[in-house]
This record gives sequence, C-alpha cells and structure tokens, in this order.
Amino acid sequence: MMVCWPYFDPEFDNLPERIYGPPCRVCIDNDSMEECTVIKVDSVNKQGILLEVVQVLTNINLTILKSYISSDAGWFMDVFHVKDEHGDKIRDQNVINYILQAISTVREIENTVKAMAYRNDVFNNSDQLSEHTAIEMKGTDRPGLFSEISAALADLHCNIVEAHAWSHNARLACVAYISDQSTDTPIDDPHRLATIEGHLTTLLRATTTPTQSESEIASPQEVKTAEFGEGTNMTDVERRLHQLMLSAGDFHRPEFEAMTPPPSSRSDGDEEGRKMVVSIENCHEKWYSIVSIECKDRPRLMFDTVCTLTDMQYVIFHASISSRDGRSLQEYFIRHVDGYALSSESEKEKVIKCLEAAIERRVCEGVRLELSAENRVGLLSDITRVLRENGLSVVRADVKTQGEKAVNAFYLKDILGNEVDTDVVESVKKEMDDVIDFEVKNDGGGSSSQQGGCLSSSPPQRLPGFFSLGDVLKSQIQRFSHNFIPTN
Repeated sequence: MMVCWPYFDPEFDNLPERIYGPPCRVCIDNDSMEECTVIKVDSVNKQGILLEVVQVLTNINLTILKSYISSDAGWFMDVFHVKDEHGDKIRDQNVINYILQAISTVREIENTVKAMAYRNDVFNNSDQLSEHTAIEMKGTDRPGLFSEISAALADLHCNIVEAHAWSHNARLACVAYISDQSTDTPIDDPHRLATIEGHLTTLLRATTTPTQSESEIASPQEVKTAEFGEGTNMTDVERRLHQLMLSAGDFHRPEFEAMTPPPSSRSDGDEEGRKMVVSIENCHEKWYSIVSIECKDRPRLMFDTVCTLTDMQYVIFHASISSRDGRSLQEYFIRHVDGYALSSESEKEKVIKCLEAAIERRVCEGVRLELSAENRVGLLSDITRVLRENGLSVVRADVKTQGEKAVNAFYLKDILGNEVDTDVVESVKKEMDDVIDFEVKNDGGGSSSQQGGCLSSSPPQRLPGFFSLGDVLKSQIQRFSHNFIPTN
C-alpha cells in the first residue's frame, strides 16, 4: 500500500519575506533635512507595533517633530522627524546602531530582550532592577500618601531601589523596585510578599471616604508584587504607569473640592491662553474614526497618546503628527480591534477623556525638588516624612539609585493643591542636613494639564501651516464622488 503525504515547501514560512523583503527595514537619514534626522520604518504590521517603535525612540529621549504613519494591507510604513535631547541631529554612531538594532528586532520577544541588553551596553545602563522585586500600586490618592507608602515599606524592612509615582485627578499609580533590607536581594518568600501586599492594600483603602462619589469608590485599590527575572524589559515603566492610571479611572474628574486643583492650574500653559482640544469624527466612507488632538507640544507626547489608544484596544491605521510654534497637532485614523469605528457618543466621550488624562498626567505644575544624597536604608521615608510634616504633598516622584547615591526628583504642592510657598521650601532645606545636593525649580509655567476637551463633529481649528491628513482624505473622497454621473 502506498501512502501519499502532501508536500510542504520548507521555505513556505519565509514566503512573505521573499515577496516583500525582510520583516523590518529601518533607514536613518541625516542628509534629507537640515535640522533633524529622518527615520523610516517599513515592517510587517501587527497590533501595537507603532507603540513599540515610538517607545524605542522615546527611551533614548528623542523628540519627535513630525511623523506620518500608514499601516493598511498588512504592512506598516512610518516616517519620523526627530532630534536628540540637545536639539541636534543624531550623530552618535552608537545611538544609530541601537535604533537599528532595537526597531529591527522589536517584533520578537527574544530579540527585544537582546536589543535592550545592547542598549544597556551602549548607554552604560546596567539593568540592576532585574535583580529586585517589583511592586505596583494604584488607588485613590490623598495628601501624604506617597510618604506613607515609603514609610510602610521601610517598616516592612524593604529597601526601595527605584520608584516612580504619578498622581492625577485624585488617583495614584506607583511602580517601585524593592529588595530585602539586610541582604539587598529579591524578596521571593510568598508569605512575606503577601504581608507586603496586604499592608499596602490596607493603606490604600484607607483613602476611601463616604464623601466620594460612586465612580470614585469603585476605583480599585490594588497592590501586586512580582520578582523580575532575566529578560524582563525594564523600560516599560512609563507605559505601566499609564495602564495603572487608566485602570484606576483617573479620566474621571474628582467631585470633592478638597482634592481638586484650582481651575488656574488646569490651563494649557500656552502664553496665548489656548487650551487643549480633542475631537472625534467618523469617516463613514472609509469606516475610520478620526481622532484630532491640538495641545501644547512637549517631549513624549506622541508616546502618551499612542500608548493610551493601544491600551484601549484601538488600532491605528494612519496618523499625522506635526508641531509648530510650541503647539502640536495629532491626527489618528483608528478602529476598534473588532474592526469597527467608534459607534456611540458615549464611546467617543470616554476616548476623549482618556486622551486628555494621558496628556495631563505626565507633567505637573508646581515646585520641582531635586535631591541627591548618599544612599542609606530608610532615606526615602525620611525625606518624604519631612515634606509631609511641612504640609507638602508629592504629586509626582522619580526615585533612582546610582551607585552609592540616591537621586530623587519630586513635584510638590501643598495639601490643598496650591503652589508651594518659598519659605516652606527653605524650611525643608534646613531640615535635610544629610542631603548633598538640593535644587529647587519652579515649573509653574510648564504644565501640560489642560481642561476643555470637546466632543465635536469637526476637528479643532488648524493653526496656519499645519498639515491635516483628515482634510486630504475628505477632499479625495469628495473629488472621487464628483466623478459619478447621475442617471435617470
């Protein structure tokens, strides 16, 4: 008896690559533009790839001036106009090699890990956090909560190696990396981890009061711990903070006045008083929803918006990003992952609120306090206790350990959400005798928290010189429809 089996060409899996080329092509061009570097990316498309590419550029502090994205028909094509953190073209060959390596391998998890290891080598950034335990917290915020968290971890004999916390609309999200106080090793005992989670969860739940609305009480108070092992991508902290804030519901404005910032603190920071405007309209001919955002420009703005749309399960098919005179215009042509455009006004309103929150939550008004001191156990707890005792509340924190030094940056307001008095700052400075470097910066004019997103049937008014992909698409549709001749 003869048995026949169908023949499968061993090269069949590589057929798309043989037809279309490599899975990802990256070109870095320093010749086409006088003032910026042009990065072109052609790749097989997948959900979330735009966010991954933007995150690669954001991680090395590149500023995206313009971008054009198209990802129809299974292929992803993107162009970025970027500058480095000093406002110059990318000249460093090590940085160029990292971009080529990281974007070319972003499609595969194993290769992404290799790319991140390469990044650590290039930028002398040893990934020490992979040797510690991560802890995530989210919940309703209150004045002094970050200080209480720091003190609680110190009481539980945990050393805080690094921590990042965002506060927005009476919500708090925090990602911290901790180790055992005595051994400086990861905490892997399940019973001890459960004790830490339980203690911090009780601390967060103490915030809920009878004066809060139902939506605020429903905000989950959650603490999770996990040991980071080999291969963990430690550059996703900011994306994780976005996810935690989104799940905590920070897109809802607080209704109780005690924790609501004064209206003056929710301006766009624009000298001409222009506010952020977010609008959504549907392009019925192409089954897209067009999201338009006009606001004050700042670093990492594109990352924040793309991150939010991706985490809300929307697919970005086309996009146009441009900036001029300190203003940014972003347009995204999106559908839900189920293939449909936004169908209801309530869905549009939620997307608008979430995008507003994503843009607002990163940058804070108020006094920025930068501290550097010899690292020791309980240092963060002591610093935040002094701040709390002087009536100051931390609205954002970035805490890192660099060798033998602890480098901390805090954005501060008073417990009512008002600006900090300079006399209070001087009093704090006198109390911190063991702090080596103490620098105060007033970022009052640099806030990106804005108010007044609009649910509109048309996008915001364009500033002169702004390019609108939506206007081009609509003009093409109108021109195409005019070619039809009516018949009787």
